[in-house]
Amino acid sequence: MELAAEPAKGSLPLPIATPPAAWITRLDTPLAGAATGPLAGLRFAAKDNIDVAGVPTTAGCPAFARTPAHSATVIARLLGAGASLLGKTNLDQFACGLNGTRSPYGPVPNAIDPRYVSGGSSSGSAVVVATGEADFSLGTDTAGSGRVPAGLNNIVGLKPSRGLISAAGVLPAAQAVDCVSIFARSVGLAAQVLQQALGFDPADPFSRRLALASRPFPAAFRFGVPSPLQFFGDTLAQAAFADAVRRLQDLGGTPVEIDYAPLAEAASLLYGSALVAERHAAIRDFFDTHESEVIEPVRSIIAAGRQYSASDFVQAQLRLRELAQRVQPMWERMDLLLVPTAPTHYTIAAMQADPVALNRNLGEYTNFVNLLDYAALSVPSSLRPDGLPFGITLIGPCGSDWQLAELGQRYHHASGLAQGATGEPLPAPVAIPGLAPEPVVQVAVVGAHLSGMPLNGQLTERGARLLRSDRTAPDYRFFALPGSTPPKPGLVRVAPGTGHRIALEIWEMPLAHYGSFVALVPPPLGMGTLTLDDGRTVQGFLCEAIATEGAQDISPLGGWRAYLQSLHKG
Repeated sequence: MELAAEPAKGSLPLPIATPPAAWITRLDTPLAGAATGPLAGLRFAAKDNIDVAGVPTTAGCPAFARTPAHSATVIARLLGAGASLLGKTNLDQFACGLNGTRSPYGPVPNAIDPRYVSGGSSSGSAVVVATGEADFSLGTDTAGSGRVPAGLNNIVGLKPSRGLISAAGVLPAAQAVDCVSIFARSVGLAAQVLQQALGFDPADPFSRRLALASRPFPAAFRFGVPSPLQFFGDTLAQAAFADAVRRLQDLGGTPVEIDYAPLAEAASLLYGSALVAERHAAIRDFFDTHESEVIEPVRSIIAAGRQYSASDFVQAQLRLRELAQRVQPMWERMDLLLVPTAPTHYTIAAMQADPVALNRNLGEYTNFVNLLDYAALSVPSSLRPDGLPFGITLIGPCGSDWQLAELGQRYHHASGLAQGATGEPLPAPVAIPGLAPEPVVQVAVVGAHLSGMPLNGQLTERGARLLRSDRTAPDYRFFALPGSTPPKPGLVRVAPGTGHRIALEIWEMPLAHYGSFVALVPPPLGMGTLTLDDGRTVQGFLCEAIATEGAQDISPLGGWRAYLQSLHKG
């Protein structure tokens, strides 16, 4: 495998011109799935600690390599659903790391900027999706390995509730808290893969039959924000997270400050207590006879697990249970928790110079999730001014997987981001498979009902959800209606070629509440059918033309927010 040359001392790190083999070892012939099925035609890759029959599993350690006779349960289920397997992906050795540089096969470069780390340990699984080589991939997540690589590569990382996807045939890192995770370029696809992958499996001692919540979070949901927040001096990440909080508010959320100290203490137990003994137990037979074949700092981390007694391990478990009891009341104040997927981003050179401390920083908001039995979804949020991706993670109680996916999909589409490093726009939103359908109507709003405007509460109190921002077809004129309280605009359809495109928001409302909403609309406004810029139609506010006589025509400004801003400038 060809590795990049080291940069000259004192120069900036050079882009790492690493061939794709640095992050994926392709099968000579893709392993074809069933001819038909829900995932037919989709290509996926699997992290190289997940067994594929007849293909060596190395876990990033050549001396450990073994060839299994049977595929992991999750591989078999996805092939049965029609997906085809392309190959196995590179990882931080023995899934021990969050940065993607701890592999004898070389560091896996970031898909957006190859000078930077890709995140780990599921590094190759993230990059193969971000670059478009695979439609989705499998990773594993013990301390954040299914989330950090997603956040650093502008893709989705779905970390399911523990035991939801079978880990039979997966080499464990810490078996009691491991999860098989899913990477995709859209939340909708990740959810579709989850639906095919989940299911109880008696071959996995930690598999569970879980009842998943089947209704979305409330329209007026509450989301926790940790205090204090740590970004390790990265002001761009700090600003990006502030933007994320505002976007969740636009989607109907109310931030709730929560004390992060007990969550941080729980996180510290994963490596800073006898719980690390699970790392050693997972590969004890190999490690104790081939310790020198394991690279640093993985070797030291695993070896540390040997120093603890059984009593130490029990005490660490008891402390974790105490912390779980302590943080449980916070869920009475919030529906979900919002955190940065990673609080900063490091170059490969910086990570290799300080591999322990910087790796720990990447996991600032991840380690506690599996320990406390939560579900999580990492979603792209923005591209920072320096071009690096910034992602957020939505965390919910065990069983909230579909709820997180529904909100995460809306959040991702509101970001306006492209898919991974491909530059391709996001596909249209899809129905989240595990949520019960509810009759709804889409309503376009152009004025006082917009997010943050005086009448927006008439939407949110009826369970309406913001879907997206859009524009009308260029067949409308827009007026500031005099004497209305609160101030309102009037939208009037005109002859083609004589109007403007007007900015609007499209909300989705339960049909059961639509009648009471329409009853609140005062004349001269009413509900009618609006044509959007792409030709689709939607219910929305229209105004009687006679009411606009003498009103200020604000059409050239293109929308109500722009008009209000013009008043302040004036």
